[in-house]
Amino acid sequence: MISTHFLVLSKVEHHGWSTNSKGRCRNHCQILREYDLPVGVFPRDATNYEFNEETKRLTVFIPSVCEVGYKDSSVLRFSTSVSGYLEKGKLVDVEGMKTKVLIWAKVTCVSTEGAKVHFTAGVKKTRKRDAYEVLRDGISVDKF
Repeated sequence: MISTHFLVLSKVEHHGWSTNSKGRCRNHCQILREYDLPVGVFPRDATNYEFNEETKRLTVFIPSVCEVGYKDSSVLRFSTSVSGYLEKGKLVDVEGMKTKVLIWAKVTCVSTEGAKVHFTAGVKKTRKRDAYEVLRDGISVDKF
């Protein structure tokens, strides 16, 4: 059973349209536009979208893990479920999306600024704590 606070959009079952708890009819492109995000940020073959209007959590379901290439030669990789929280011009706390930098890095935020889309991605490296418990001398380098 889906809570009345959820908006479920399905291309297959509802032809990309659904009515939310307030009676408004929207599709996923309209939701992304409302939050100033580009509609092509997710793959075309995404099957379902869930949007919790109270928490602003968006979850996008994709039939299989895939990569999407864009006209600027960038590539995004998607898991079968991508989620995050919508804010005006942002999708934050992203799970299920990667971008290729030198290696595949997890995308944590997608944000817009005018004609630009920013993908915040990083690499997390875990090391043993005891290696960092002792102060050590720094060695001079030319560039940061």
